[in-house]
Formats: sequence, C-alpha cells, structure tokens
Amino acid sequence: MSASCDILFLGSGHNALVAQAYLARAGLRTLCLEQSPVAGGGLATIENPHLPGFLHNPHSFFHRGITAMPWYRDLELESLGARYVEPALNVALLCRDGRRLEWWVDPERTIASFANFSKQDAVTLRRWMDEFRPIATDILAAEAQSPPLPREQRRALLNRTPAGRRLLDVSACSPLEFVTREFENDTIRAGLLFFNGLREIDLRQRGFGHAIPALLASPRKAQLCIGGSANLARALVAAIEQHGGQIRCGVSITRILLHNGNAVGVELNSGEVIHAQTVVSGLNPQQTFLQLLPAESVPAALRAQAAGFQYNLLAPLFGLHVALDAPPQYGPFDEPPFMTILGLERFGQFHDIVRAHERGEIPDTVAWGACPTLHDPSQAPPHQHTAFLWEKLPFALRGDAANWKRETAAHAQRLLDFWADYAPNLRASVLDQFALSPADTVATLPNMTDGDLLVGAFSNDQVGHHRPFPGAGNYRTPIGQLYLCGGSTHPGGNITGLCGYNAAGVIAADAGIKHWWNPPNLVAHLESLR
Repeated sequence: MSASCDILFLGSGHNALVAQAYLARAGLRTLCLEQSPVAGGGLATIENPHLPGFLHNPHSFFHRGITAMPWYRDLELESLGARYVEPALNVALLCRDGRRLEWWVDPERTIASFANFSKQDAVTLRRWMDEFRPIATDILAAEAQSPPLPREQRRALLNRTPAGRRLLDVSACSPLEFVTREFENDTIRAGLLFFNGLREIDLRQRGFGHAIPALLASPRKAQLCIGGSANLARALVAAIEQHGGQIRCGVSITRILLHNGNAVGVELNSGEVIHAQTVVSGLNPQQTFLQLLPAESVPAALRAQAAGFQYNLLAPLFGLHVALDAPPQYGPFDEPPFMTILGLERFGQFHDIVRAHERGEIPDTVAWGACPTLHDPSQAPPHQHTAFLWEKLPFALRGDAANWKRETAAHAQRLLDFWADYAPNLRASVLDQFALSPADTVATLPNMTDGDLLVGAFSNDQVGHHRPFPGAGNYRTPIGQLYLCGGSTHPGGNITGLCGYNAAGVIAADAGIKHWWNPPNLVAHLESLR
C-alpha cells in the first residue's frame, strides 16, 4: 500500500498541529502521523480511572498568554472550542508562617504583595517592570514569533537601540546572579527564581539574566483552558480537518525515506509507504536523525550533532492527582489562587535541589499545583473538585528510572502528607488519587527524553539560531525537504505553539506558497525601533 500528500508531519504535539493547521489552510494536502491513540502530545486531559467525570491534566496545564498568540487568533481557535480564563490571583507562594507572596494580573497588587516582604524589593520590582515592559513586548515577543536570526546579526540589530543594548547587558548574567544582585529578601529571591526560572531554565546559565525581568514585565499571565488542556488540541485538530488536513493516530513509523538526499516520505511498521513532497518532524533530534534516518545516509557530523543534543536535568515531573469533595483550603484569600507554590522559603533551597538532582536523589519538597475546578467547574461533577501537585524530581532515580516502579506510591503518600500540612482539610476530602512519575512521562511521550517536558535544555549553546544545533536552527535541516517544528527548535518547549508557527512560515516561503497570514519580519521590525 502507498499514499501521498504534500506535507507529512511526524508526531502530533501541539507545535506540529499548529504548523499543519496553517499549511492545510494554505491549500496543501497535509497528513500527520501519531503513535498515540489521540493527537495533542502533552495537551492531554484524562478522566479519573475510578471516578467518571473527574478530569485531570497530567502534563500541561498552566498556559501562559495563549490568547495573545498569533496562531490562536489566526486559526480562530476560540470558535472551535479552545476558550481560556486568566485568574486574577495568578500565583501564590505560601509560607509556613502564614505569609503569602502573590503575583496578580494587576501589577499594582503584585507590587503591594512584595512590599509586605520588603519595601525596597517592591520599589525594585516596579522599576524592572517599567523598564522591561517595552523590551518584553517590542523585542522578546517579536523574536519568539519569528525564525531566529544568526547570533552576530541579532547582536548588531539590538546594539542599534538603547532598549536592545539594555537587553544584551541584562542577558549576560545568569538568573541567579540577577536575583542576587537586584533583590534583598530571601523569600522574594526564592519566589522569583522558582516562578520565573526553575520551571524552565538552568538558573546558573549565563545568557538568561533577562528571563526574570521579562516575565515580570510581560502582560501575559498563566491561563487555564476551559474543559481541560486537551480542548486546545481538539480545536487545533478541528482547524486542520476543516481545511482538508488529516491526522492518523495509532501508527508507528519505521523510517524516513530518502531519495537523492531528500526526504520523500516514510515507511510504517505495517509496511505501508507514504510519499510526501516535504517531511516535517515534531520529534526530538535523536528520534529524527538517529532512529528514523538510515545511518549510512546521514553524515557522521550530523549524527554526532544530534547525539549531542542535551536535555534538562531539572525538567522531569512527578505529579500527584486527586479527586476531591472539597477544594484544598489554605486559608482566607481575596480570590482563589490559580497556581500555588508550597515548600519554598529560602533562596538556598535551589542549590540543594540542583545537588539532589545531580545525585539522582529526591530533594526536600518544593511543589506547585492548582485546583482547576475553582476556576472551571466543568472538570469535575457538580460541587466536587480535582487538584494536583507537581514536583521536579530526577528521572534516573538513584541512577535508574526503573526505580520509580517501586518508589511512586510511597512518594505519592509523602507528597500528600506534605500537601495536607498546608491544606488541613485535604486528607478528609480525597475521594481518589493517582501519581505519575518522570518514567511515566517518557512511557506516554517518548519524545520527552529523560522526562524533559521542555524537549531540550537551553544550555550547551542550544538556543536561538543554534537550537537544536548549528545548521538546523531555522527549522530547515541539512537533509533536503526535511524540516523540524517541535520543542527542540526555537523558541523552545512549553505550550507556546511558536515553534510550529515559525516553522510553518519557513516551509511556506521555501515552497513558494503565499502566506494567508501575516508573519512578522523580524529584521524590519528591529530596524524600525528607536
């Protein structure tokens, strides 16, 4: 058997779905192949295995600023069922002494919360918000929504303006250095590093000093997809199918087919061959270049680059998911918090966490989570709730991921006891619970090597035009007609859709297809700034 299409996508993570939706709407015949039973990758919402009607989001839940993304608007996803809310009290860090450090959608309320810990730090926060707001909106947002520029070209363009030079200057340090230099209160330092750093990047990594002020200044806050994260995936699938695109789930790819050095399709494990003019991989570099391409057809240097792609030490996730007859009660709030952070009290905990991960040991608990049903009652039966608590834990526990088979249940109970110290009503409210370890992540989402939900570290020069590695940093690869579009490309992991958005623009331009949308011209934009 054989079939054919114009564009063939490998994997149905959200970036691949975004790219496919754009190219299907451009009139191309598109097909996506997915090994899992459903499309969407980390955009998963599952029903409680024991209690019907309780919905849980095991991998992706906090979606930053999705409604401001260009693809959300262009693909008209709200009309297709992807609706979002942005809770006013976006994040609350709960201290054991009863104090709370709060991040609000309203920046004035955030500054007031900081002042309860340190008046000087509140002044510093306001200064960085004001200074970095135009940098975040005029430069960093535009860069994320465009193919990355070569490093020297980017630096030259940024050096033209005071804002660009300030971005380069702040970026030179690490997040740890930035926070230590700019803020004095221990709890504020810890909160900034966790909320604006640890969940995404190596805090020790120089070149990312801008990450914290950029997130503080950004108007984009964490949002919740009504009905569960899978509704975003369903809306993207609908956008694809309404323009003739197809998605096939439950299929396994054996190899990418090459002819005269160009990708021309794939062969499935069933023996079926699918021909395509262009192949687009949403998989990670090892899957794409080492597992699916024949070794004799890939230059040794390219195979070495793919093999050298690194993953985040601190990204693997342990999740405890509970069905409840009452929400966790942390104490009186003006409004229910969206994200809660527990166990984080002091700046020095970050060094302890890193050292524990390097040893493959479980550190003292620092966790974050939410009770989705406080903001979206549809995710549980009437007057009942779901909640979860996530923790960064080593993938290779004590040197071997197989150790999670013996450890998951016991650690879940320890995590529940820890959680109940902050929400005393929790134990009596639990109707059912289950836990997912970092090893479970890889079993479900094999592209997330070593449990890395970001699909690649931002260290080892794996950023911008060099992500995933030099020569493949603009979504094109050294293999003709083979493109990349997953989280291992610029601007990286998390639910942003921008890897797919940017890749779609590059693929359309290379194919001579007129854009029906309006992607930004980054060079012209940076040249226009004053």
